[in-house]
Amino acid sequence: MRIGIDIMGGDFAPQKTVHGAILALNELPKNIEITLFGREQEIISELKQHNVSADKFEIIDCSEIINMGEHPTKAFKSKPDSSIAKGFKYLAKGEIDGFASAGNTGAMFVGGFYSVKAITGILRPAISTLIPREDGGVTVLLDVGANADCKPDVLYQFGILGSLFSKYVCGIKDPKVSLLNLGEEKTKGNLLTQATYQMMENNMDFNFAGNIEGRDIFDSDTDVIVCDGFTGNIVLKEAEGIFSIMKKRDLLDDYFKRFNYENYGGTPILGLNKTVIIGHGISNEIAIKNMIILTKDVVEAKLNDKIKETLN
Repeated sequence: MRIGIDIMGGDFAPQKTVHGAILALNELPKNIEITLFGREQEIISELKQHNVSADKFEIIDCSEIINMGEHPTKAFKSKPDSSIAKGFKYLAKGEIDGFASAGNTGAMFVGGFYSVKAITGILRPAISTLIPREDGGVTVLLDVGANADCKPDVLYQFGILGSLFSKYVCGIKDPKVSLLNLGEEKTKGNLLTQATYQMMENNMDFNFAGNIEGRDIFDSDTDVIVCDGFTGNIVLKEAEGIFSIMKKRDLLDDYFKRFNYENYGGTPILGLNKTVIIGHGISNEIAIKNMIILTKDVVEAKLNDKIKETLN
């Protein structure tokens, strides 16, 4: 297996991305190869700082960088030699099995959509995140930012994608799927959630458990929570904000420590033909390491194939 990583992506690149790649290499099985996309001389210089030979990695020299503030589509098209664009070229050709970046999320989404394309039948690829539960488990929340406006059939398909991710990557045998709403009753909510509930009720594609309220997100026994990307992004950022406040006040216990983004590294864009992982822009070396390991886990789970089989 070959995993590609955008070394120039993230607020602390290339220092933290190279360091994270080194940490991942030390933890991954020997049959996993890591390909580094970025400015070769900068990569080699960082490897020397850690007394690691460049021979440990495949390095693909890229002369351009897509910065965080750039327009995703324009940057991806105008910078074909960027670390993101070149990574997707290798992914599309099958020269790497998965590609990860903590860089421009929009460019990663555009790159995935135009280079490896969405799986046939996917209405909108989605971005998910993992929410720690008090019982020690995790709940898959999607969408968290890719699709701010959704229709009922899109949310319904998110239920399928989230259920497959929970089953094959998180190891939940029969995931329960809930719809995020402002009340548990089936008649509650706006026109979108009411129509979506009717589609999800008694469906044959996943185990629908009904509506879930915001107060129950962190202590529910549901395995997947579906919502539009606008709502999901607010939930995600609120959780990150609470973690930051509690960390600053030295109030973290074992449960709240699990909200640290470093533990998860990143999240897959669900619904693409190839494995694409996006990480947090402020990722340090621990987060980068875990992002690479997650890429390996998703590739091994053959999640994309499972999605194709289900849709067909």
